[in-house]
Amino acid sequence: MNKIESFKIDHTKISKGMYISRIDGDIVTYDIRMVKPNMPPFLENDGIHSFEHLLATFMRNSEYSKNIVYVGPMGCRTGFYLLVRGLSHEDVLELTKNAMIYIANFTGDLPGSSAAECGNYLDHDLNKAKKYASNMSYVLKNWSVENLNYEK
Repeated sequence: MNKIESFKIDHTKISKGMYISRIDGDIVTYDIRMVKPNMPPFLENDGIHSFEHLLATFMRNSEYSKNIVYVGPMGCRTGFYLLVRGLSHEDVLELTKNAMIYIANFTGDLPGSSAAECGNYLDHDLNKAKKYASNMSYVLKNWSVENLNYEK
C-alpha cells in the first residue's frame, strides 16, 4: 500500500499552529495542531468532543457555512482537521481565529449534547474545550498565511 500524505509529514517538526495539510482539487485540508505531536499531555476525549461540537457548530453557522466540508478531530488527539472549498487561506485563518475566541468564551448549553443528538452524549467537558480554544487563540493570534506551511 502507498503511504498516505499525512504520514509523509515529519511530525517531529510540527509545532502548535495551523497548517495547510493538503490540497485535493478544490478541497483544502487544514491541520489545526493544538498539541505538539508526541509530547504529552494530549487532548482528552471529553474535551475534544465538546470542542468538536462547538467548532463544527460555529463554522457551519458562519457566513462560510456552504464552504465547510468537514470538521473533525485527529485520532492522535493532537488537533483537528478542517476541510473547506472555495475559500481563501486568509478567510479560513480568520474564521478559525474567530472560532477559537467563540469557543473560549462560550456560555450556555453545549450544542448537540443530548442523547437524541449525540452518539456519546455523556462524554463531554466544556471547560476543557474552552481551555483548548483559549490556548489556540493565543497561538494563532499573530498567525498569518505565511505561517500556514509546514516547516521543512
